[in-house]
Amino acid sequence: MRIFLLTTLVMIAFAANSVLTRLAIVGGHIDPAGFAIVRVVSGAVALWLLLMVRGGRFRMPGKRHMLGAATLAIYIIGFSLAYSTLDAGLGALILFGVVQIAMFAHGVLVGAVPSRRKFIGAAIAFSGLVVVLWPGSGGRLDPVGAALMIAAGMGWAAYTIIGKKSDDSLADTAGNFLVCIPLVASLFWVQDTFFTPIGLALAVICGAVTSGFGYALWYQVLPKLAQSTAAVVQLSVPVIAILAGTLLLAEPLGVKIIVATVLVLGGIGLAVSARSPQAGRS
Repeated sequence: MRIFLLTTLVMIAFAANSVLTRLAIVGGHIDPAGFAIVRVVSGAVALWLLLMVRGGRFRMPGKRHMLGAATLAIYIIGFSLAYSTLDAGLGALILFGVVQIAMFAHGVLVGAVPSRRKFIGAAIAFSGLVVVLWPGSGGRLDPVGAALMIAAGMGWAAYTIIGKKSDDSLADTAGNFLVCIPLVASLFWVQDTFFTPIGLALAVICGAVTSGFGYALWYQVLPKLAQSTAAVVQLSVPVIAILAGTLLLAEPLGVKIIVATVLVLGGIGLAVSARSPQAGRS
């Protein structure tokens, strides 16, 4: 029950990242590059302050931090830039669809083949996202935005896989954010930035709370989840974001969204309740 509650809290934090990013960038309060930079800097500051308060030990950046920081930077940069051109709903479908596919593929490559029940559950959950997020006849897919979100999905999948080996979630996440700063700051060289007080506030909340603390909690939960389970549960994030948009942004909640929510949550329930297959069995 504790792992379930912590995982639910993490998924809510991930959904909040999308809502905060939409509010800041689409609302014209800050540009994508500036949002990404403020997000990672505020996340690093908050995590290192918490680490010092808890008396945690400082870890010199090592190979794991370098890999974690690189994949985190790919995710944050792609995520922020994509939302300047890509519809938010379709962007969420691309992001978490790529995450699911990449994590399942990696699991197969390393011999952790998900059970048939998990595959079915994942397919049902993914179909729910397709139902609610696929654009209508008037929708257009921006190829640059799609490519950026695909890169973000690959980066987040890799960051999640790396996190399964974490033995100190707070220290590892703090190190990842610290090393990530100069990588994300390179955006200053390719895009002009502007800030407003509202944009800065939204970026700081996204960085310090829903990203920094949320990712540290995710690294704490990951070692206790099967990789296929970690892939599937993240498909709940777009649904949570849509429901949050209905409550906070007065976005309409139609029958299609309700049906899709049932499919996603039902598929996740089927997948996470499945037992891992025994060696040599499908």
